[in-house]
Amino acid sequence: MKFSALHILPRRPRKTKEEVGAVGHDPVPATVNLSPAMEGSPKTVHGRFRHKLKMHKILGFVPSPRSPKPIVESNPPQTEVALDFIENLKENRLVEACQQLLLREDQLFGQETMTVEGLGQVCNEDDKDMLQKDYETLLLHLWMAVHTTFSSTPSGEHLEILRSAVETIMLLEEKDQQWEGRPEGSREAPVWRPHQCRLTHDTLLEKMVESQMRNAAVEEDNISVSNVDNLSTSMKREVCRMGKRLKETILRVARDIRDCYPPDFDVCNLYVRLYHQKFSARLTELARSGLDVDDCNYLLCWVNNYYPNDILKHKDLEGHINIESLGTLLSEKDFTTLEEQYLLQKESTVRTWFSKALSKKEEGWLSGKSPELIDGYCFCPLAIDIIQAVDGAMREARTILGSEAKAQRILRQLDSFLISYKRSLEEFVKGRRENTQAVVKANLLNIEQFRDFIVRREESIPEEIKTCCMSTLADLRDCGYGYFTGPIHEELRVQYRRLWTQAWFTGGQMVLDEVLGKLDRHMQQFTDLKPICMEELLGRLHMEMMVEYVKRMMKKKMKLKDKEQQEAAAKLLAEDSSKLSTYFTEAGSKINWLSEVLPKMAEVVRLQDPGSIQLEIVTLARDFPDLSWRHISALLSLKDNLSTADVQGIKESLVENRPTVTTFNTIPPFFSKVPTGKTWCMGRPACICYGGRRYLSKD
Repeated sequence: MKFSALHILPRRPRKTKEEVGAVGHDPVPATVNLSPAMEGSPKTVHGRFRHKLKMHKILGFVPSPRSPKPIVESNPPQTEVALDFIENLKENRLVEACQQLLLREDQLFGQETMTVEGLGQVCNEDDKDMLQKDYETLLLHLWMAVHTTFSSTPSGEHLEILRSAVETIMLLEEKDQQWEGRPEGSREAPVWRPHQCRLTHDTLLEKMVESQMRNAAVEEDNISVSNVDNLSTSMKREVCRMGKRLKETILRVARDIRDCYPPDFDVCNLYVRLYHQKFSARLTELARSGLDVDDCNYLLCWVNNYYPNDILKHKDLEGHINIESLGTLLSEKDFTTLEEQYLLQKESTVRTWFSKALSKKEEGWLSGKSPELIDGYCFCPLAIDIIQAVDGAMREARTILGSEAKAQRILRQLDSFLISYKRSLEEFVKGRRENTQAVVKANLLNIEQFRDFIVRREESIPEEIKTCCMSTLADLRDCGYGYFTGPIHEELRVQYRRLWTQAWFTGGQMVLDEVLGKLDRHMQQFTDLKPICMEELLGRLHMEMMVEYVKRMMKKKMKLKDKEQQEAAAKLLAEDSSKLSTYFTEAGSKINWLSEVLPKMAEVVRLQDPGSIQLEIVTLARDFPDLSWRHISALLSLKDNLSTADVQGIKESLVENRPTVTTFNTIPPFFSKVPTGKTWCMGRPACICYGGRRYLSKD
């Protein structure tokens, strides 16, 4: 910038009495007698002091009467008294004090002085030294105002002083920029320029933050800081104190201090960044110091939960800080080390707890103790206990690790537990003890609860873990429900063998009525079985009985020679389907689609036209994609009047249309459970399996 020159006239020398008399009229009348002390005094000449003057009495002179004194208002308007630099500092008027120094700087360096001869003259060195000292005094007051930002609860006066200090920093920064932007060849800048107050301010804040965090870390344990005293280790107390100090400070900045700074200071982000760096440095030291399990967990809680959620996402900080720019408190390497330490410990704890829970239940089963009855149903709390333990461990892991995916690693322990549980239950069932039936009923509820837990969390559980758990639970279901269904089917074996025989066809024996009658008597033993388990048991019996019925139908023991026989058989088939569906639906089975199997097969038996049969077979294959050609061949073998060419045409039609008819089917498999022909016999007596138990077929 171009500084203007200030021209100062040289002082005139004071005149003597003789010079005053020689130059025209004497300003003091001759009749006035000056006191010897005042005679020749320069103060008298300049009129700065008033003195009593002795005047001679003049004849004929009558003094005029004094005019009355004007009435003075009781409260005259107060005029603002201009304060000098020191007085402004005492009043903490830092901006005014700064402006005074800037004016003096402009007078000394921004304007040119002239001597009487018109020659340039450098400003007085004493004036520069005095100005530099005054700047140092100003800066001292300035940094004191910033340093005491958090010394006490902020008041209006304190905040006003800080606001004045910040405005002063801006003025000094602006002057630095003016000096830096001056043209080449201009006067050299003062030695104190640039002040770099902004840089000094930020450095001071960094030291203040470092001091605050250091003091918080080393506070005595007997100083109460909220709930810090309840923490069990010195490391926990130190981290808690530092975190608490950090939170209190940045919230005060956002609520009060922020308004003292202009937006370009970005003071909230400045403070958060400084505290984040100091907190991160200390936590890194602790993480590498070899923490025990408890301290490791607590440190991870701060890194992943307390700090990001309770502090950085506090509502009062919203919109004032940039969380993404801060980064993480720990490096990836340090965090991974702590994370692995935590997971290994948590997996071990969960595994041990699961093992103890199962062992305790096994002891009760083997001792002959029956499970308790709640609301009239057999009950075992094993599943509830295990699920709560898994839930609690995963919830803690999510909080500590800050990741759902990493917390799911604990679910591997559930899969391992289910395998041990399956092995234990299978061994117990083989023992045939007096309490076996009640224990199995209680464990059926456990199995359903485990399955429900997996199904409800299907989307959040890794596919591999989910598949393993569901496979193990399927085996457990087969074991538990098979314990009851196997003996029922074994007792009904005689009635099953009469289905689709000549006696069944002629109606001489009400085969299916006998089957359902015996089944109903067996069902009376399940009144203490939980409804959800009863529903599954009925569904299984419904499915297994339908499979048994269709298997008997396809054994090729009957040949329906003509239309009349085929229509009669179709009618019986439809009647049996209605009886089975009615019984199981009323009992509580939810597998409604099973009622469609026999009527569709009955339609194939009833039809006579090869083309119509062909269409019905294609429809049946569309509805039941697991229907194989062996099943179709066995079904068609009932119709003794179909030629080989007719059967071949049906087969070709099915091959041609099957790729398009199975696209959108959602019905569960059925025919794949029905054995046919040689595939079933395998050259030896057939074995029927229910719930993992094998029953030898005598047919």
